[in-house]
Amino acid sequence: MATDICNQISSVFSTTDPSHPPALDVLVSEITKTASQHGRVFVHGVGREGLMLKALCMRLAHLGLPSHCVADVTAPPITPTDLLLASAGPGGFPTVDAICAVARSAGARVVVVTARPGGSASREATAVAYLAGRTMAEGEGGGLLPMGSLYEGAMFVLFEMVVWRLAEELGQSEEEIRSRHTNLE
Repeated sequence: MATDICNQISSVFSTTDPSHPPALDVLVSEITKTASQHGRVFVHGVGREGLMLKALCMRLAHLGLPSHCVADVTAPPITPTDLLLASAGPGGFPTVDAICAVARSAGARVVVVTARPGGSASREATAVAYLAGRTMAEGEGGGLLPMGSLYEGAMFVLFEMVVWRLAEELGQSEEEIRSRHTNLE
């Protein structure tokens, strides 16, 4: 069963769309650009998509990049040097759309991770990271992974690839990354 699930997630990364660059390249480029401008990365998503973004936010902090989850009590205001990474797998959610609009009105760049690039969340995006996984919007018939699990599992894998590439580009060793892990557990 594990092999079948991993194969299903892997298939997401072999699905390409010539009108969209690979999501990995989009995310690494946008985060690297933000780091070079001494900006901060904010993340936002709802439900399990939000949990995957929180996991990415944690790893960005381990890489030494200032990162914040939208709505956390310690999140500062977003500014023009900052980046919002938002997920809207099925194309849009009212809260995600609104957060993206606020970020854009503050002058920040917005990257929307989505399986439906033409959705409402993409209207405020400065870049789209297309991830072709099945979301909640597609209904039943998704094999072993119910509802939006394929998209969410692919998000986790994508974000781990992003962290690996960023570590290379930023010259971060595993020891340096580990040194930023909390000691309050």
